[in-house]
Amino acid sequence: MAKNVIEFSSDYNEGAHPRLMQRLVETNMLQTYGYGLDPYCDEAADIIRNLCGNKDLDVHMIVGGTLTNLTVIAASLRPHQGVISPTNGHIHVQETGSIEATGHKILTIPSVDGKITAAQIDEYCKDYWNNEGLVHVVQPKLVYITQPTEFGTLYKKAELQAIHDACKRNDLYLYVDGARLGYGMVAEGNDVDLPFLTECCDVFYIGGGKQGALFGEAVVIKNKAIAEDFRPILKQRGGLLSKGRLLGIQFSELLKDGLYFEIARHANEMAELIRSELKNLGYEFFVENTTNLLFPIFDDRTYEKLSEKYSFTYYKKLDNARSVIRIATSWGTQKHNVLELVNDLKAEQFAQYNKDRCKLKAEDLAA
Repeated sequence: MAKNVIEFSSDYNEGAHPRLMQRLVETNMLQTYGYGLDPYCDEAADIIRNLCGNKDLDVHMIVGGTLTNLTVIAASLRPHQGVISPTNGHIHVQETGSIEATGHKILTIPSVDGKITAAQIDEYCKDYWNNEGLVHVVQPKLVYITQPTEFGTLYKKAELQAIHDACKRNDLYLYVDGARLGYGMVAEGNDVDLPFLTECCDVFYIGGGKQGALFGEAVVIKNKAIAEDFRPILKQRGGLLSKGRLLGIQFSELLKDGLYFEIARHANEMAELIRSELKNLGYEFFVENTTNLLFPIFDDRTYEKLSEKYSFTYYKKLDNARSVIRIATSWGTQKHNVLELVNDLKAEQFAQYNKDRCKLKAEDLAA
């Protein structure tokens, strides 16, 4: 990046939590077998099974989220089948057509806040099975959702249970992308824990790359039909890491004593500092949530001014004078940077207030 700015653009801008780095250094010269068949990957998998409350789960650790999504979906579907996703689902808008590159079509359902409903799934499947030309149409077989969603919103237990039931009614797999799962699990108002998620899903993953790890996602497979031959499919897709222990070490360290949730809670607390100040200053939000992603509506002048010092993610233009911006905090967000942003928001609001007052006075004098 050309200019030195304070990063609030994403939750993967830092490296890794120091404890993970220390453990990687401590184990650096130990020799183990590769491809995830090592004691560290075994240990991490056992920790995950215990946290999920199910000893029979298949656990695989993969380098990144896009690779995880395309591998899981490729392993789940036959050539004529597709995946149902929200219109703003990560696989649809952020992964460069990787799912389509596996030969499977994404079948989108409208969504404003990142979530879809059981009723929408039922309706989509009803329309499909009532189609007289089924041989010409991609068959839905898997539902893809994220927890939290791309907008930081959360599915409640009742919503997930309803989606699970809809999937069972329509003979669909349910797959949950958990790239930011930790941030969701500790968010205010969340009522979904790992055992409940495990019961509802055929497969999901626990995100590491955005939550304290250098890289890595831990895939948790309950459905044996998806688990069958998963490793050779992972190898074929280029996702079977020869030094697999690098993943096992990181997930073991993150999950063994609650570090994963502790640092996720920090990210949400930092987001809440910004959220509460934005609300105090009268800013509106495109989507409301309690996680680490914020979507405030900035007037374009404010956005341009703050962007001189901070990096945000531009989401979309709202009208002629305003835009939706994404502000992301992470496990590594420094509180002094948050307080600096809060102070600059106050200063910008005050400057705008004075500018508007001067404009009104000038209009009065001219009249």
